[in-house]
Amino acid sequence: MRVTFLGTGTSHGIPVIGCHCPVCTSTDSRDKRYRSSILVEDRGSRIVVDTGYEFRLQLLRENIDHLDAVLYTHSHADHLSGIDDLRVFSQKKNMTVYSNGPTLKYIETHYSYAFDESSYPGNPHLCAVELAPLESVSIAGINVIPLPVEHGRMTHMPIYGYRFSSFAYITDCTYIPDEVFDALKGVRILAIGGLRKRPHGAHFCFQEAYDAGKRIGAETIYFTHINHETSCSEIDSLYPDAFSAYDGLRLENLE
Repeated sequence: MRVTFLGTGTSHGIPVIGCHCPVCTSTDSRDKRYRSSILVEDRGSRIVVDTGYEFRLQLLRENIDHLDAVLYTHSHADHLSGIDDLRVFSQKKNMTVYSNGPTLKYIETHYSYAFDESSYPGNPHLCAVELAPLESVSIAGINVIPLPVEHGRMTHMPIYGYRFSSFAYITDCTYIPDEVFDALKGVRILAIGGLRKRPHGAHFCFQEAYDAGKRIGAETIYFTHINHETSCSEIDSLYPDAFSAYDGLRLENLE
């Protein structure tokens, strides 16, 4: 299995419009961050997690010519707004999108044209499948476990992280329930949202994300959903076994 980080930035992206801070003006390509998303590939199958604003650009950069399914973490715009670009994958057959019930309801309401069988042929043609929390399911031959976590005080908006065998991806999180920690036992590589050094009401800071990774027992931790306060090189210096993910990073030969 291979995981590619399509984007690793927070909702503003980096550089932030109009900002001239050291990170936004950095010459290190790793400090240029599209909105957070990953691509999971295994035995010819391809699943993406989230379709943010730059979804089209991300897939062009990675030369992706087919997708089998889409998993959504939640319905915030920076994770969802590229959904219309699924049209190129859904002309011959419907593309299936997966998430929790409230997220799918939001998608079906706000992008209703994509679920209308009589809609214009050029529209995306999608079907929605709800995933039960913590129940393992095979999607395009890839084993997936949905992980319900909390996004700050936004308890009305369920958030899903996802486990793929020994790799797990959790973003936009400030609280992981005990039962989810149990479901994460055996994860060797964890990608987890770490916004910045300072605490934040709706996201883990680096230390909180790192502590969660160590409780899980992950051998290696990658921070994602990062804002413009800390450079990639500075993040890499914080911990011996935790690193900044960056756009285009590939993790190969995952089990």
